[in-house]
Amino acid sequence: MPKVLDKSSIETSLTQVPNWRKEGNEIRRTFEFSAYLDGISFVDEIAKLAEQANHHPDIDIRWRKVHLALTTHSAGGLTHLDFDLAAKIDTVYG
Repeated sequence: MPKVLDKSSIETSLTQVPNWRKEGNEIRRTFEFSAYLDGISFVDEIAKLAEQANHHPDIDIRWRKVHLALTTHSAGGLTHLDFDLAAKIDTVYG
């Protein structure tokens, strides 16, 4: 199981994914799209990444916005898995 990151490591990791914000034991980001189906296509793409990584975000779809939250539930907080997946998700979003 991956280790929970300390505060300093979290702050450093956040600089690598600057559009994400820390809230409690999660990092979160909202993605906006011009059409509902664009958001659904995005979710489909990140679902594939999540399956490959065996690490899954919490997903909330609201019309043309997709809200994602990442945390490593099994570790009880943020780990490198969260930041690695966040960076991959950012690449999909462009």
